[in-house]
Amino acid sequence: MFLTGTAELASVVLPATATWCEAEGTVTSSERRVQRVRKALEPPPGARDDIEIICEIARRLGTDWGHPSAEEVWNELRTLSPMHAGMSYRRLEELGGIQWPCYDEQHPGELFLHARLWEEDPVKRGTPAPFTPVAQDPPVDELSPEFPIRLTTGRRLDSFNTGVQTEHYATPIRRPETLNLSPEDAGQLDMAEGEVVRVSSRRGSLEVPVHIDESLRAGLAFMTLHFPDQVATNVLTLDAWDPKSGTAEFKATAIRVDKLDAPASGDAEAQRAKASN
Repeated sequence: MFLTGTAELASVVLPATATWCEAEGTVTSSERRVQRVRKALEPPPGARDDIEIICEIARRLGTDWGHPSAEEVWNELRTLSPMHAGMSYRRLEELGGIQWPCYDEQHPGELFLHARLWEEDPVKRGTPAPFTPVAQDPPVDELSPEFPIRLTTGRRLDSFNTGVQTEHYATPIRRPETLNLSPEDAGQLDMAEGEVVRVSSRRGSLEVPVHIDESLRAGLAFMTLHFPDQVATNVLTLDAWDPKSGTAEFKATAIRVDKLDAPASGDAEAQRAKASN
C-alpha cells in the first residue's frame, strides 16, 4: 500500500489493494483467531487484488489458475492445512471468528493452543511438549565504565516500526524522537528535559533530545526506531543474534550519554590514555 524505502529498491512494483478494506478474505490475529475481512471500498484505478496479481503472474508463466474467489482460495487452504479444516466462511461468520487449530466443522477451535497437555487422560494428553533448558547468557554488549547505561528500543503507542504505515496521519500524542532517561540518570548526568545530548555506543553516536521518564529505573534508557530520518537509532544497536531463536539483540545496547560540549567517547578514551601516560 505504501512505496517504502525497501520497495523503492525493486525493479518492479505491483500496486495491490489495501486488503483491510478493499478486498475479501480473512485475517488471523496474534491470538490465532481467524476472522472474515469484507470489501468496504472500491480500490483506486490500477490497484489489483492480491489473488488477481498472483493468478496473472502464473498465467504469464504458463499456468492458468482461472479467476478464483477469495472463498475458493480459502477452501483450498482448508484442504491442505488440518489446523484450518473446520473454518468455513459460514462458520467464521456465525461464530465471529475461530481460533486455530480447528480440525473439522464440529470443532469449536482451541481456546488454548496446547490445552491437551492438561488432560487427565494420557491418550487425550498425547505426546509431551518438548522443552529444552538453556543456560542464561548475558547480553553480548556488556556494560562498562565507558558505556554504563543499558539502552532498550521499542515502540510508542501512536506509531509502528519505522513509521511506514503510521507516519502519514496526525495524532495529538505523537512527539519527536527522544532519549528517555530515568530521573536518577538525568540528575546524575545533569541533563534537563529537552536538552540535546550525544548518545554513543561501541558502533556509533547520534544527537537526540532528552525526555525524563519516571517509569524507567536507573541505568535503563529507551528509544524508538520510528523516525530513522529524524534520529537513526539503529546506528547504536548491534548485529548479534540468538543462535536458537534467530532473534536479533536490538533490545540490549550499552551506551553512554554526554553533553554536547563534552568530548565524544572516542576523544574521551584518547584523553584518558594520554593522561595515563
